[in-house]
Amino acid sequence: MNEMSMYEGYKSPLSTRYASKEMQFLFSDQHKFATWRHLWIWLAQAEQSLGLAITDAQIGEMKANVNDIDFQAAAAEERLTRHDVMAHVHVFAKQCPLAAPIIHLGATSCYVGDNTDLIILRSALDLLLPRLASVIHCLKEFASMNKSLPTLGFTHLQPAQLTTVGKRACLWIQDLVMDERALRRCREDLRCRGVKGTTGTQASFLQLFNGDSEKVKQLDLLVTKLAGFEKPYGVTGQTYSRKVDVEIIGALASLGTTVHKMCSDLRLLASRKELEEPFETTQIGSSAMPYKRNPMRSERCCALARHLITLFSNAANTHATQWLERTLDDSANRRLTLSEAFLCADATLLTLLNISQGMVVYPKVIERHIAQELPFMSTENIIMAMVKAGGDRQECHEKIRVLSQEAGSQVKQYGKDNDLVERVRNDSYFAPILSQLKEILDAKTFIGRAAEQVDEFIAEEVEPVLLRYHDVLKNIKVVTLNI
Repeated sequence: MNEMSMYEGYKSPLSTRYASKEMQFLFSDQHKFATWRHLWIWLAQAEQSLGLAITDAQIGEMKANVNDIDFQAAAAEERLTRHDVMAHVHVFAKQCPLAAPIIHLGATSCYVGDNTDLIILRSALDLLLPRLASVIHCLKEFASMNKSLPTLGFTHLQPAQLTTVGKRACLWIQDLVMDERALRRCREDLRCRGVKGTTGTQASFLQLFNGDSEKVKQLDLLVTKLAGFEKPYGVTGQTYSRKVDVEIIGALASLGTTVHKMCSDLRLLASRKELEEPFETTQIGSSAMPYKRNPMRSERCCALARHLITLFSNAANTHATQWLERTLDDSANRRLTLSEAFLCADATLLTLLNISQGMVVYPKVIERHIAQELPFMSTENIIMAMVKAGGDRQECHEKIRVLSQEAGSQVKQYGKDNDLVERVRNDSYFAPILSQLKEILDAKTFIGRAAEQVDEFIAEEVEPVLLRYHDVLKNIKVVTLNI
């Protein structure tokens, strides 16, 4: 292959730019077909232990060749047979002439195909969950550090009552904790397809064992244990129910909604210059505008998350259109959907972890934005203070209303700063409370129980989740993005 031909075919950006090598390996041909061979070995071991005439030498021969896959020979066989499993059976049999008669004995294609998918899904979830926990941990630290830092809250994207930077981060964490729960449940619920035969009835294995139903049941359990699962699915058609894929891709798509929401918030805050994602010293924000610091990591997360969200409809429609015991129109779709969903989720979490490890807050900018809005928010407090000092509420309300309108006019019509406080100070009517104005306008008196809520939420909701990942979180590595 010459140098130019390397760039003349399509390559997925998920493998060339975004996803980790570990996740790419799980969905690689090497891992997939080596797992097929492991499954043939486990089947032979289980069948041997239950009395079939399979020798240690045959099993040893298969073990010796488990990773030595001739992909060119398999491709040539598949072109002839139009059957991927039989192509690999033939290639493996040529490598293992002694074992050839017992490879794939009694099994159907879905024995290797579906069980391999389930093993890969299990490993992929095992890779994602610690990444997700690492993001939660970093955001927990961020929330705790900023639990008392007042900031403008927004409803309808309009300034509302104050919250804190840490409390807002807890809203993100809460969604991520729900995602961890959903993905962990998917992981815990996963089972092995086991050995079920062509339509799930185990008829071929019943023949192998001369009608001994108990041995067939034991075979199912033995292979399940060898594959590292606690239980097999009790019933299957030719395949395990594609409802399993729906649940897993649904949980991943739900994670996508969480990431998109959080990173959209970060982009809005970056626009206000209140918070920034990490920005490297050599990073270029814009080819035309050198001063820009675009939130490219958050934008990437949103882009990947949108794709991840759309993949749910593929999984849902695939399950919905399975006919009776199975149709083959799930095959091509699942090759795309399962791999892309996990590669996409992996890339998204790696990018989000990079963001959460280096977010920068600008308190002075936040203070300035609060100062522009807080005078209006404090009017009720000013009225209450005047009433306590002996003033008439209705009269005070009218005074404040007039001054607020005047200050608002200065802001909206002339682009000036909010000068309501100065107007209050210069009006002799408010002389009884002038000494209290600084206290009345202290932003920290407007954040309610936000700081306490952060502490309580972390202690009650977050720490119990992170405790499951204690060993992983002791050695969180700083994530750098290649591109």
